[in-house]
Amino acid sequence: MKKLATLLLLLISTAAFANDADDVRNTEIGFAKAFADRDAAKFVTFMNDDTTFLSPRNTMAGKAEVMKVWSGYFKDKAAPFSWKPDRVYTNAAGDLGLSTGPVLDADGNHIGNFSSVWRKQSDGTWKIAFDGPGSQVCPK
Repeated sequence: MKKLATLLLLLISTAAFANDADDVRNTEIGFAKAFADRDAAKFVTFMNDDTTFLSPRNTMAGKAEVMKVWSGYFKDKAAPFSWKPDRVYTNAAGDLGLSTGPVLDADGNHIGNFSSVWRKQSDGTWKIAFDGPGSQVCPK
């Protein structure tokens, strides 16, 4: 009976972990879609108030500063780049998530990689806490 209870607990915790990772993946996809759709108002809803974005040359702290810089990326009709998660993990507590994957230019060429850290909110949604810095594509 103890073995059955342990197995059941393991299955439940594994399913919860998988659901958290799926939630982070879907949130990242939604975040990227808001960018692709040129919807800055939706894009900013994916961020914590104290979100931090790191780029190769500077650090943007807070939604307002991130959007001040990123608003330039929303000016054109078409997105200048896109991204999609290919690796997503969550911690055992289910309150932090990591998503990484390729960044593609407008022609679909792999130009770098992104890395995002997500924090689960009290309402169950995920908000981005840290974004970047990603890496450049290394020549072969």
